[in-house]
Amino acid sequence: MNRLVQVAAVLMVLLSVGACTTSPPRDVNNLCAIFEEKDDWYDDAADARDEWGSPIPVMMAIMYQESRFQADARPPRRKLLGFIPWFRPSSAYGYPQAKDATWEEYKDSGGSFGADRDDFADAIDFIGWYNYKSRQRSGISAQNTYGLYLAYHEGHGGYNRATYKQKPWLMAVARKVEAKANSYQTQLVSCEESLKSGGGFFGWF
Repeated sequence: MNRLVQVAAVLMVLLSVGACTTSPPRDVNNLCAIFEEKDDWYDDAADARDEWGSPIPVMMAIMYQESRFQADARPPRRKLLGFIPWFRPSSAYGYPQAKDATWEEYKDSGGSFGADRDDFADAIDFIGWYNYKSRQRSGISAQNTYGLYLAYHEGHGGYNRATYKQKPWLMAVARKVEAKANSYQTQLVSCEESLKSGGGFFGWF
């Protein structure tokens, strides 16, 4: 009996640790606070920036809009007859809300074979890769958050056909992503040197 109690206690600890590692940041509106709370996220974001040339605030603003940094985010299920849970509208999943087909393309051409949408490092790298493809396929500047988000949402073919012009709500969302990226950029300027050097309490050791 004591052995079972010990095993149960260990499982509870492991589950609680897992929950902590996948929980969203406490303050999703402050980029410095996000990176200070999530130890490896700045380094992962910096790696994606260096690999794909996409600014950290732009990538993080897109992720914020897509999932609010929830690792297992999915689109809500549709309701049959108004109350019966039904199919989800798409296969979008994880931090980047990437669909199955797009994620497979990423793994084939940019990411690793074992990349997961609920892993932050893989997700931020995916967003950097997608923005890089947006520059290649649609001529969108790396600093043009508004255009990059429209391409992220509509796909490159849809963006090139300007399908977003028929969706005023989407253009309004893209402006919000642009504003979030600008806010994140201002915040990052104030703390990036500290993040680079491993600043904060633990950076002293």
